[in-house]
Amino acid sequence: MCLADKFVWLWLYNGVITEKRILARFNRARAARLTLPHFVCQTPLFMPVGTQGTIKGLTTNQLDEIGCQIILGNTYHLALRPTSELIDEMGGLHKFMNWPRALLTDSGGFQMVSLLHLADITEEGVTFQSPVDGKPMLLTPEESIQIQVSSFWRQLGLSYYNYALYAIGGLSGGEDKDSFWRVVAQCTASLPESKPRYVMGVGYPLDIVVCSALGADMYDCVYPTRTARFGTALVPEGVLRLKHQSMADDTRPIDSTCKCMVCKNYTRAYLHCLVTKEAMGSQLLSYHNLHYMLQLSRNLHSSIIEGTFPEYFPEGDVPEWVCNAMEVAGIDISSCCTSFSSKTEVDTASG
Repeated sequence: MCLADKFVWLWLYNGVITEKRILARFNRARAARLTLPHFVCQTPLFMPVGTQGTIKGLTTNQLDEIGCQIILGNTYHLALRPTSELIDEMGGLHKFMNWPRALLTDSGGFQMVSLLHLADITEEGVTFQSPVDGKPMLLTPEESIQIQVSSFWRQLGLSYYNYALYAIGGLSGGEDKDSFWRVVAQCTASLPESKPRYVMGVGYPLDIVVCSALGADMYDCVYPTRTARFGTALVPEGVLRLKHQSMADDTRPIDSTCKCMVCKNYTRAYLHCLVTKEAMGSQLLSYHNLHYMLQLSRNLHSSIIEGTFPEYFPEGDVPEWVCNAMEVAGIDISSCCTSFSSKTEVDTASG
């Protein structure tokens, strides 16, 4: 399959990465350390999405507790609320959010596609109809950069810096998994070895494991928090639907192996009661789900260093597309591929 067969965006992100050091490899998989102005990050890493400068239901202190390294912000939504002018007045997005660690802001290009019915594209930029008040809003390339970086960096001029990382977009739109992994494999094989590789919009645990095996480093998605608002928790076996009546008298934690404060303090029965009636339920599940994803990232980092990457795949429970991807990645999970599961990517997520 060639890239022309699939609509894929390759984006170049400007910014400052003081140092990128690859600590270990497991064939194509990489464990690296990124030194950024606000934080030193380990890859593979997952970035929660704070669309308007906040992760729904969680404080920045809670994100710090669970080991969040980078929060993703969205240029289009930040321009709508709170506006770039207010962010500048408050001293930049870090101060506005009270977030001392790293931030990554995207260009708003995804909204140009996802909100096409509200947009008019010209050479000047993209004019959106605001979903907030219906007024027209022009997002030019210059305005996108203005929202994404502080006035200090604007004065220096970003053209001084080399591209900090490469982003692969267009792979979170429901394409079949066989096409998904093949495009990721081809892109990561072609991109510079010295730069981080960011696969945009990928948030299913199994997808992250596969992309990491193929040489990708960074991911973002609303999936962990969005699925929490529907009463669903992430667990090593896949997902746990806490709204189901069978949870009503279940005295176990969400996951007995999880060390997050939700699993330490609350039963499935209690959470079942909350998710069916109280907003606190989605907040607690968001906390657990993000902890799960961030712990998955840490475990991937350690497994690459320790050479234990194949342990992510339980015997007899691996879809055929994953087996094919691992063969290309040079990771032997042949003992797990004797029979192929019919479960979806969510239900076979492992970590």
